Amino acid sequence: MPKRIRAAVEPLLPVTLPKGGIRYAPGVRAGRWIFATGIKATDDFAGGIAPDVLRSGLPSWNGSKYRRESDRIFANLGRVLKAGGGKFHDIVRVDQYYTDYRAVEQYHGARRAALGGRIPPSTSILQPRFLLAGQDIEVAMIAVVPEKGLRVQHLGAKGHPIHASSGYSLALAAGDFIFVAGRLADAHVLTDGLAAEVRMPAGHLWKGAPVKLETEFIVTEKLAPALKAAGSSLADMVKCQVHLRDPADFALFNEVWRKHFPAKAPATTLIPTATPGFAIDSARVEINAVALRSAGRTTAKIVDAGVLPAWAGYPQAVRAGDLLFLSGLLAIDRGGLIEAARPDPEQPFVGSSIHAQMEFLLRNAEKICRAAGTSLANVVRIQQFHTDPREFHAACQVWQRHLPGRPLPYSAFEVPFLPVPGCTVELDLWVYAPSKPGGKAGLDD
Repeated sequence: MPKRIRAAVEPLLPVTLPKGGIRYAPGVRAGRWIFATGIKATDDFAGGIAPDVLRSGLPSWNGSKYRRESDRIFANLGRVLKAGGGKFHDIVRVDQYYTDYRAVEQYHGARRAALGGRIPPSTSILQPRFLLAGQDIEVAMIAVVPEKGLRVQHLGAKGHPIHASSGYSLALAAGDFIFVAGRLADAHVLTDGLAAEVRMPAGHLWKGAPVKLETEFIVTEKLAPALKAAGSSLADMVKCQVHLRDPADFALFNEVWRKHFPAKAPATTLIPTATPGFAIDSARVEINAVALRSAGRTTAKIVDAGVLPAWAGYPQAVRAGDLLFLSGLLAIDRGGLIEAARPDPEQPFVGSSIHAQMEFLLRNAEKICRAAGTSLANVVRIQQFHTDPREFHAACQVWQRHLPGRPLPYSAFEVPFLPVPGCTVELDLWVYAPSKPGGKAGLDD
């Protein structure tokens, strides 16, 4: 039995999923941070979607199932915030995932009702499937616990309108941290869809690569101005999530990304989406970001633990103040999927690829955490992207072996593919990195 590791984070409202014996923490308090991950429309965080949300016999009799689901999610977010000592106006980022675009309008209504005019930077993505039957929406949230000298400041950028139906802030500051909403290559006039600069000439097949045009536009016309307005810059980005819908676009995206970050890139995770996957059905890429104030006291440090990154030129992780951001993790070596995870054609029913992948990933994650001066036991946000959700339980068993008894702040859902043949799971991890073991670190360390 592995030695139990003492963590510097506090699970909030932990539960055990009765069928699988999986320990789940819907929330985590770490210093002045509150994380809520994998929030669903359940009654008790441990069961399925609440019956009064589904109302299978009369699903539309007195309103939309999507609205009931959204309202219950925000009620559950409120419970996590209260347990961690925060409130809705302390939220600094919210990410929402849907199986159906028709859920978005109803979710936005519930979000406005819960948050009023203080909607933080937001990312909305379509994905094929979640863990629960009848589930169409899942939310992840980050908040800060208010203290003297620390306030949440909603920011805007001139010339970058936000549609009234969503109404989120383009960027937000909390201490030295800047959170930027997911950005598409949309036109500055909202009704125009994709910007003219990223559209292929009518009838032409090789007058540019759409994903490269969109990425260049997002970086230069969306991210850079938003960061500048917040007192930051591209060079100060510490974490990005990039959502892509086409396997052929990953290498092309990286061409543009490396051009802008030839020496020092932020920790970056490339996440496959459904098709369509974005607010504009023809869009191919969306990027959200976390950055530091250029003139702040918090510094960023590239972490090198000798782990092969998922993509050439990416850092393994970036430590910024009291948070460690890992780039996306795949179970690969220089030959592709690791040998231990490859099925043996002579013994096709012996061994478990998902077990081998997860063991490799968690060992690498722990190496990175140790190199950054923290521990995987301090993980505050786990996102698992599975090509087959049936592997989720096996993946959790590996987590249990590494962190026995520890309630995990996880979110897991299906993605339509992963860009490495044979890989069936990708991890995106955020870890608390206090300045002293077991101690408390500030947002401006």
